[in-house]
Amino acid sequence: MSRKRGNEKGSPALPAFLRPILWEYEFADMSWEADRDTIVFKILSSGDWNAVRWLRSELRAGQLRQWLLATRGRGLDPARIRFWELVLNLPRRVVKEWLESAEGGVWERRIGD
Repeated sequence: MSRKRGNEKGSPALPAFLRPILWEYEFADMSWEADRDTIVFKILSSGDWNAVRWLRSELRAGQLRQWLLATRGRGLDPARIRFWELVLNLPRRVVKEWLESAEGGVWERRIGD
């Protein structure tokens, strides 16, 4: 079921260069206001330099840092998490905890010892 959001209320359209990383969504119906978490995640996980620059124009470094801390880097691969740790000066101890808790993966946690 497709939900109409964002642009029908006059929200500015997302830049066209974000379309390839948001391919699985109805791009024309997306807006920064309604889909912020999805857009941030997709840019952090698979965005190119243009997408990252655009994101940094929408969110200050502190806001992006808070977003990563709140989500615990969930869904990002370890290399991306380490990259953003350096760029945003995330606490090394916290990032290490995220990576260690995700290390086993769902299957390993399910089967136990």
